Amino acid sequence: MAKKDKGDGESKPGGMKKLIVIGAAAAVLLAGGTGAGVFMLTKGDTAAAATTEEEHLEPGDVTALDPISVNLADGHYLKIGVALQAVASEAGGHGSSTTLDGSKALDLVIAEFSNLSMTDLQNAEQRNHYKDELQEKIIEAYTHEVEEVETKQVMGIYLTQFVMQ
Repeated sequence: MAKKDKGDGESKPGGMKKLIVIGAAAAVLLAGGTGAGVFMLTKGDTAAAATTEEEHLEPGDVTALDPISVNLADGHYLKIGVALQAVASEAGGHGSSTTLDGSKALDLVIAEFSNLSMTDLQNAEQRNHYKDELQEKIIEAYTHEVEEVETKQVMGIYLTQFVMQ
């Protein structure tokens, strides 16, 4: 009987170690899952709020700017045309907007693309990335803050011409 008691005593600490390891692993998984869930839920709320804000913007007139040629970093050039999608003014209703001065947008086009090479722009995914960056900068340039209220004049851009040589 002494051997049996001794055997029972040894199996309990081993079983206890397994229980502690399983408990610790479960706690780590639970904490990680909770953190991931909070991150995803918070990120989703932010994206939903941004989408809701943009849904309230009514599209106005599209102003096509004359295409310009931009010297690329590797000796090539890019002929690019941009059109600005205005936000409809509240006074004029749907489709009405103020006349946009394209100078800011063209300046940003030159600044954005003149540092790039032809290789940077050949891939459609990269080209879309640079277009998205340009769009963000243009929207910001045409956003005015009056009495702590932001008023957007431009809600998007379109590339109307994109020729590299």
